[in-house]
Amino acid sequence: MLVNDQRLAEGRVRPNAPNVQGVDTVITPEATAFVVELVQRFGPRLQELLATRQARLKAKEPLDFLQKTKDVREGNWRISPTPQPLQDRRVEITGPVDRKMVINGLNSGAQMFMADFEDATAPTWTNVINGQINLSDAVNRTITFKSPEGKDYSLKDKTAVLLVRPRGLHLPEWHFLVDDSPIPGCLFDFGFFFFNNAKEQLRSGLGPYFYLPKLQSHLEARWWNDVFLYAEKAIGLPIGSIRATVLIETLPAAFEMDEILYELREHMAGLNCGRWDYIFSSIKTQRQEPSFVLPDRAQVTMDKGFLRAYTQLLIKTCHRRGAHAIGGMAPQIPLKDPKANELALAKVREDKIREVTDGHDGTWVAHPGLVPIAQEIFSNGMSGPNQLSRLRDDVTVTRQMLLEPPSGTRTETGLRKNIKVGTQYLHAWLLGLGCVPLHGLMEDAATSEISRTQVWQWLHHSASLEDGRTVDLPLVKQIMDEEHSILRAQIDSEKNLNRFNDAAEIFKELAISNTLEEFLTLPAYKRLVSYTS
Repeated sequence: MLVNDQRLAEGRVRPNAPNVQGVDTVITPEATAFVVELVQRFGPRLQELLATRQARLKAKEPLDFLQKTKDVREGNWRISPTPQPLQDRRVEITGPVDRKMVINGLNSGAQMFMADFEDATAPTWTNVINGQINLSDAVNRTITFKSPEGKDYSLKDKTAVLLVRPRGLHLPEWHFLVDDSPIPGCLFDFGFFFFNNAKEQLRSGLGPYFYLPKLQSHLEARWWNDVFLYAEKAIGLPIGSIRATVLIETLPAAFEMDEILYELREHMAGLNCGRWDYIFSSIKTQRQEPSFVLPDRAQVTMDKGFLRAYTQLLIKTCHRRGAHAIGGMAPQIPLKDPKANELALAKVREDKIREVTDGHDGTWVAHPGLVPIAQEIFSNGMSGPNQLSRLRDDVTVTRQMLLEPPSGTRTETGLRKNIKVGTQYLHAWLLGLGCVPLHGLMEDAATSEISRTQVWQWLHHSASLEDGRTVDLPLVKQIMDEEHSILRAQIDSEKNLNRFNDAAEIFKELAISNTLEEFLTLPAYKRLVSYTS
């Protein structure tokens, strides 16, 4: 397919990668040459940035606003004007890149659909390639799907605007090699989608719009901006054709929001409150701080402590610079039980009313059934397509406020839920599913990350439960054994059992380790790749 072309000898699919029908429509010689050039130009710098992350963490320097970028924070600058298709973002639905979800997301009635190669997609080679095919078909409006039950799916005349989230900077793509090494997953996802679809998106009156996950510094934003500049020039697009929304879902990034906007100012569309990964990052970044041992996950809500502070700062920062401030995910899903469904929808309403009242320009939902509720709340709460004119000069957020944990209690129920849900999600991920309904919520990879880091945090700091017991190794192992035994008994096939045992092993190892693994998906991805190698 590729190795016969001498010009492309540096870019090739790993020989033992699964054969996916249609791969040649994605990995064309021309697209491969483009992606290889991205890797050779920007790969070394990316590795330096990842090394800087590690050095910053090991140095244990106190988190604070950067003195060296004070002029940027105090400067009177704004991002480039937002394109018309991104002016109204009041409801955005997110989901994986499988064919049915892409159609349903675009047809959902939301203004935006974020197709997610990252936390909502388990990065099997089949999922990654099919995701690229599905999105290209969506861009060209040729995408259709027939369910096993015989139901036909196709695009409506009016659809949501497509945004694409590539993988985080830390994740490799083991199935595609340059110089015999796996390339960054983010460059694979961005590069092939952009090369194959950007011109058609512009011809249709839209553009190549992206979400950037898990950035930790303005230097990482600068790296992405340089990638965008090269990509636009390489295929002959006007500078600024690419627009990106950055998820503020790491604690270090919360101290550099102005700087991130500035670095991407000619390609910027807005910032988003990636709440679940933000909780995970906050635990990870402050892993050694006994004062930051959090209560049960259910009590870590957006109206308290560090989460409340960072959302307020995000709105103020965005609107001062002319950028959209997008609220966080409502993970609830419609339930069959009327009373449980009523409670779930009440939580969604409360969350979205808080966001629109605070000044957010839009919000996220995980299920098409929540789109009408979010639409109603934001339409009633905004006088126009956004709230950019609300500058929130009344907001003052200090370093201490960004580091303030919420009050609450730690319970055995909370500990059990972390172990159960974290392992259940990881089990599904190892089976190739990245977006999973669990106990009334739509969960993604951030679920396992919060779960295992919170177990680690409680264990590492010998946290006290509400009943007076200390979270120690015997207690954690006992509860893990009990919850895993219950879950194991529900499994009905050898393949599922093998994957579950792998999930339980990985979760247990990471949760009780002496050191905190940076990302659960790194060791889990090695296991995922091994299944097809």
